[in-house]
Amino acid sequence: MRRVAGVEKGSRAVPLTAFQSKVALLLSAQRSEDSHLAGGAALNIEPNSKRYSNDLDYFHDSEMRVATAFAADRQTLTDNGFVMDIEMNQPGYIRAIVFDGDSRTKIEWAHDSAWRFMPVVQDSRVGWMLHPVDLAVNKLLALVGRDEPRDFLDIIQITDEILSLGPLCWAAAGKDPGFTPPSLLELMRRRGRYRAEDFARLRLTEPVDLVKLKGRWLSMLDVAETFIAARPADEMGCLYWSAATKRFVEPRTDEEVTPHFGRPGGVLPRTVGDV
Repeated sequence: MRRVAGVEKGSRAVPLTAFQSKVALLLSAQRSEDSHLAGGAALNIEPNSKRYSNDLDYFHDSEMRVATAFAADRQTLTDNGFVMDIEMNQPGYIRAIVFDGDSRTKIEWAHDSAWRFMPVVQDSRVGWMLHPVDLAVNKLLALVGRDEPRDFLDIIQITDEILSLGPLCWAAAGKDPGFTPPSLLELMRRRGRYRAEDFARLRLTEPVDLVKLKGRWLSMLDVAETFIAARPADEMGCLYWSAATKRFVEPRTDEEVTPHFGRPGGVLPRTVGDV
């Protein structure tokens, strides 16, 4: 079993299409700490996700790096017989559809802040990718900013696989200081109002039970509110690291944890007593 700091990883189904996996592997040699896979594809590459990702998202630490990474990836794809249709090309963001016969996938190259909780991690299938806990925080902020059923399903999955909603809201205020945990939670309460047809356009691995999802969502919100109200204000914006389990956790009264704050490039957790 492979372990990434903060999240336990096992051998599970990979919800990328065969074509996406082929492209990601081909481009893996081009990836680096400042050009890494992120978004839904990275989030769903290990867990038994309820949906397939629509695209491959590569994040970069500067607009210039977007341009150089795209040029290298474009050359690699062309050299290997793929066809590319560029839909948008502007400083800091490029979107294209990549074809090989009847197979296709969307790829995006984008500039994103280098501020994160953890360093990016290496993976033999995709090269470098954003750490799962940063993927989780980004997904929460995405759901706050847009009312998308795919983000909603991803957040439900995240609370099963990575971290519960309360600690994610608490940490997300560190990624985007314009928010507070209560304001994030209030915006989250406006989500989850979906109908069956809202999920029909998604490529799901199993049917969606709307009644079950709604009940789960309301319960998650209530538990998150209790968590946020109990945390000390001077720790706002942090994650909590358990040295005993080597995971980010929702602290319990009987568990020793260390606040973990993000920074540019991310930082590995430190425990009490570390110099």
